[in-house]
Amino acid sequence: MNDLDARAVPALSGALRRAAPALLGYAAVRALGLVALALWSGARGKDAYTLLTARWDALWYTRVAELGYGYEVRLPNGDVHSNLAFFPLLPWLERLVAAVSPLSYADGGFVVSVLSSLTAAWGIFAVADHVYGRRAGVCAVLLWAVLPVGIVQSMAYSESLFTALAAWSLYAVLTGRWVTAGALAALAGLTRPVGLAVVAAVWAAGITSFLRERASARDSASPAREHGSTARRDASAQEPAPAREHTPARDSAASARERTSFARDRSAVQEDGARAGERAGASVIARRTQTPEGAPRATDTSGVRLRRVLGMFLAPLGAAGYVLWVGHRTGDGPLGYLDVQAGWRNGFDGGYAFARFVADKFTSFPSALAGLGLVIGVGLVVWLYVVCVRQRQPLPLLVYAGVVTALALCASSYFGSKPRLLLPAFPLLLPLALALARLRTPRSALVVGAVAAASAVYGAFWLNGSGPP
Repeated sequence: MNDLDARAVPALSGALRRAAPALLGYAAVRALGLVALALWSGARGKDAYTLLTARWDALWYTRVAELGYGYEVRLPNGDVHSNLAFFPLLPWLERLVAAVSPLSYADGGFVVSVLSSLTAAWGIFAVADHVYGRRAGVCAVLLWAVLPVGIVQSMAYSESLFTALAAWSLYAVLTGRWVTAGALAALAGLTRPVGLAVVAAVWAAGITSFLRERASARDSASPAREHGSTARRDASAQEPAPAREHTPARDSAASARERTSFARDRSAVQEDGARAGERAGASVIARRTQTPEGAPRATDTSGVRLRRVLGMFLAPLGAAGYVLWVGHRTGDGPLGYLDVQAGWRNGFDGGYAFARFVADKFTSFPSALAGLGLVIGVGLVVWLYVVCVRQRQPLPLLVYAGVVTALALCASSYFGSKPRLLLPAFPLLLPLALALARLRTPRSALVVGAVAAASAVYGAFWLNGSGPP
């Protein structure tokens, strides 16, 4: 997680070849989902492409791309739905595609979503491969593809675009590319409000690196002071002193003291190295990149520190810039964006509204089954995060997944959106990817194939029903 201990990143072509199995598997799963959606929609007399590009939030993004901001809908209950709630990067890209091609804004949203989903799959593979190896990386991508709400990855929504930016920003952090990480975090902040999670990951990694650097400097200074004291003692020992008789016993005792001192100094250096590894998180990355015993430990340079500061400076600019612009446009100041979200009944209440929603499900028997499913689902998400912590994932992944999960579960937004709001939290899948990677290839392929078929059917049923709002 620092600049000098990062592994060398292979060339683009080599990286693409390495990720090819994951990307081909991902494309196959998504193609299966689209075929299932087309068949299901055709049987119900609906157009699958319309469900993907011209329903729910996709319409709002298209309107922003076509007409800009300023559109709002006033509901009978007094709520005001303003398109200022939708962050601008996806509409900008839709407008760009429409400007350079004969495609419509809705078509542009679909193209951006498809390309972003493949880029996100590659980014997820890069992160998992860096931390746990290639096989786990392939499994992580396939698990992300077969999520029950995986069909959203092919919709003209911003989830795929955001996940792509977040995954590659995290990979840049893990490999010490601070400016790239900060720039991608800024773009993620222009995509969705949850861009805060990427900013938090970059800042947590940067602060940890600074603290580890200072601790390393103190540890390096301690032996220097000790050697200085030893030198002074040696100098004083060279001053004239009464002659002492050198006997074999006395010489043997002095030699033993020297050997004991050398062993103590060597042990101290090894213990210091172990402590440095613990400060780095003692994760799989730390074990992979730790300096070999006895090798001189590299120190950070002023250039690396400058790039780290620049990356941390860039990271929040996207989200902060849009939020401040909304506040200026509405005349409500820095908190104006919160008022816009309140018009959609979106807010952060620590999960109180969601808990009441789940509790209400247990008031009757049929809905109690749905309530039980929600409890199990939330419990599974929390359990996966605990496993991630116990497996000592790198700090940026833990911070990112934690913030995404907290914002999804503790927001008072429409509760049917919770599953898709958790879609970018791909680090939660890494424990499952590790378990899947341990299976033999035929068995893991059977598991993925069965889950992919179930996910395709569910996605077709979901979009032809309530669907993601």
